[in-house]
Amino acid sequence: MSDIKVFSLNSNEPLAEKIAACMGVELGKIVVNHFSDGEIHINIEESIRGDHVFIIQSTSAPVNDNLMELLIMIDACRRASAEQINVVIPYFGYARQDRKSKPREPITSKLVANMIEKTGATRVLVLDLHAAQIQGFFDIPVDHLYGASLLANYFLDNPNYVEKDIVVVSPDHGGVTRARKLAEFLNAPLAIIDKRRPRANVAEVMNIVGDVRGKDCIIIDDIIDTAGTITVASKALMEAGATSVNVCCTHPVLSGPAIERLQNSDIREIIVTDTINLPEEKKIDKIKVVTVAELIAEAIIRIQNNESVSPLFREKFKGIRH
Repeated sequence: MSDIKVFSLNSNEPLAEKIAACMGVELGKIVVNHFSDGEIHINIEESIRGDHVFIIQSTSAPVNDNLMELLIMIDACRRASAEQINVVIPYFGYARQDRKSKPREPITSKLVANMIEKTGATRVLVLDLHAAQIQGFFDIPVDHLYGASLLANYFLDNPNYVEKDIVVVSPDHGGVTRARKLAEFLNAPLAIIDKRRPRANVAEVMNIVGDVRGKDCIIIDDIIDTAGTITVASKALMEAGATSVNVCCTHPVLSGPAIERLQNSDIREIIVTDTINLPEEKKIDKIKVVTVAELIAEAIIRIQNNESVSPLFREKFKGIRH
């Protein structure tokens, strides 16, 4: 792997360091500065001519700054004659704007895909896209990984969940495929919350499809943003007779009132991954973090070796090769 270079931008350096450690490489030397007016300047401090470059950057908050950093880095790599520019985006921002739900709305995730591609990226590696069809917004290869196997490993290895009467719950109809996958890994039944959303960031639970009485419920979602959906759903499950409610998600956006809502909710435990770097003020006792570093590192190695990536999302993840 002598011709591979892994670089980290500013959004999630701790995750990038873990990925590089799993791969047995050092992060590339790069300096990211900001001018006094906020403009971003990037300098790559080593040769990457003819190399296969992997850029690790979640487009999480501040979303626009992190996205612009990524675009500038791609351009810098292209102009420095990198052979391949692989963009690793653990959390793909703007993914929730994937279609027109009313007239005169943009499809912003398509715009972001266009910018990444036109800037010079040759491949994209993402984890748990909010909408799977976003893969089709790119005309370059997109490898789409899933976090369900990592979350399943947490529950299977945790004695607090062993021999419990578990039911996996999808918080809406759109998340059924994700929930079904976790249910298969845990050999558990599935329930669905039928909800209505009268306006953005406001969820109203209408009905629970499935038996949750006397069960330990595990709600799975791809994103927890303001935590409105999750906390309303947990309350409905407890009112329906659930013994406990636990939550897991891949991307802990946790904006606005999310932490306060989760802290004051009936939720016993919240399992998230480190696709987004959580600041200290968001690390409450209820939140447990599972790393995606080994999964992404294994995917990068497979891409570099021209091997299939599909086993990483078809099967339960067993760890990086040794």
